[in-house]
Amino acid sequence: MLHAVIMAGGSGTRFWPESRATRPKQLLPMTGGKALLVEAANRLKPKVPANQIWVVTNAAQADGVRDALPRLNQEQLLIEPCARNTAACIGLAATAIHLQDPQAVCIFLPADHLIETQEEFQTALAAAEQAASAPGALVTFGIRPTHPATGYGYIRRAGSAIAGGIDLPVWAVDSFTEKPDAETAQRFVDEGIYFWNSGIFAWRADTILSAIAGLMPKLAAGLSQIRAAMVKGDSAATVAEVYPQLESIPIDVGVMEKSNEVLVIEAPFTWIDIGSWGALYDYLEKDENGNAVVFPAGGQLVCEDAANILAYSNDEQTIAVLGLDNVVVVRTKDALLVASRDRAEDVKLLVDRLRRDGREDLL
Repeated sequence: MLHAVIMAGGSGTRFWPESRATRPKQLLPMTGGKALLVEAANRLKPKVPANQIWVVTNAAQADGVRDALPRLNQEQLLIEPCARNTAACIGLAATAIHLQDPQAVCIFLPADHLIETQEEFQTALAAAEQAASAPGALVTFGIRPTHPATGYGYIRRAGSAIAGGIDLPVWAVDSFTEKPDAETAQRFVDEGIYFWNSGIFAWRADTILSAIAGLMPKLAAGLSQIRAAMVKGDSAATVAEVYPQLESIPIDVGVMEKSNEVLVIEAPFTWIDIGSWGALYDYLEKDENGNAVVFPAGGQLVCEDAANILAYSNDEQTIAVLGLDNVVVVRTKDALLVASRDRAEDVKLLVDRLRRDGREDLL
């Protein structure tokens, strides 16, 4: 059966002041609709039944996940005592799923991506399940680049597409490159054989656990301890003790870049990783002056001699901007951010400053 694991961690820094440590962007209606986590879960249905959707998060955000997904079964909410990157996160979930369903095929996806359309994503799920059912197959989705982005990883496909009865194009993977410089990214786009790395993966639970055992033996040893505790029906204490000692390595580095069994499916859907206020502005519709707004509870932007503004407020509010261009204005009940849109990636510097000043109430 097909299971899905939504990876819902995150530190809540790039979308400060709206995003906080206990309320990161995946728990927020960043585009004005439902929380990104809710959209991610809804997108999986009906291909993945509700009782086969899992969420991995951290202790600080567990209550927020429960509030966002009240029908999520308690045993399908896996809580990390601390962040240990995606290899440990994926290993933990695969261990739990394999105990429940030894033949499970699993898709792993981040909670905070925007994907359109639902129909195309459902087509992709079916193709991933087919490809990942093969013994040893490690499958990822590649996004055809639309511009030479330097903030994404890239996947180089090898040779011709593989014929195997799968409804979407599939290639063997030649190599991975993490966040190239601008010149290299442009070359990748020009060559036409590179994809953006979406961070969405599919494989059998036993396949990824076997790959971790062969390529990351220290992680595998820790997961073995956790599995033994899960078998006994009470793993909380073991996870609390063992998990902080696990290696903190991305699955891309720990497994995917080292394996010869990696396949890439060209994603048929539109995929956007909104990583900053600037990226959110790029995604949103604009008015004739290039202004974009998100007011989930209602509100308005009033501008005079101002253009290319992003305005965001989580309660009903009027934001007025006079004589400024390319500015982000974000209002919450206890903080106000005004920043150049070109510096939106640097909001985390303000978070670091607040942390140094001991302002944990704002983090």
